[in-house]
Amino acid sequence: MVIADTGFWLALANPRDSYHKAASDWLDRSDEGLATTWPVVTETCHLLIVRIGAHAQQSFVRSLRQGAAEMAPPNADDLPRIEALMAKYADLPMDLADASLIILAERLGHGRILSTDERDFRTYRWKRHAPFENLLAI
Repeated sequence: MVIADTGFWLALANPRDSYHKAASDWLDRSDEGLATTWPVVTETCHLLIVRIGAHAQQSFVRSLRQGAAEMAPPNADDLPRIEALMAKYADLPMDLADASLIILAERLGHGRILSTDERDFRTYRWKRHAPFENLLAI
């Protein structure tokens, strides 16, 4: 499973996005599954409506229903870690979606991610020291 961030989903949905070709090419050549979190899904839906329109949000939700990615929910037990991560990376700042992806990386035991947010995912660490490997970096 490779972790998918909001920017990856937005790039797939928008042919004018500078990462669209990289995202599409990765999806075409990979046989690995994707994992994301509910905060990422929420953020993606919001941005799809704002940037592209309701039809894009509906297509995204349909793709998830059809198995485009496994979705991991953060739970109440994750809140202390989320709060600590947001405090640690307050200078960026870190949002809930990004914090949830660090927790997902820790659960999966790897930091392989598809993200257009190169600066933040070069900075973030999972398991407090391990860097992310952004497979979408161009």
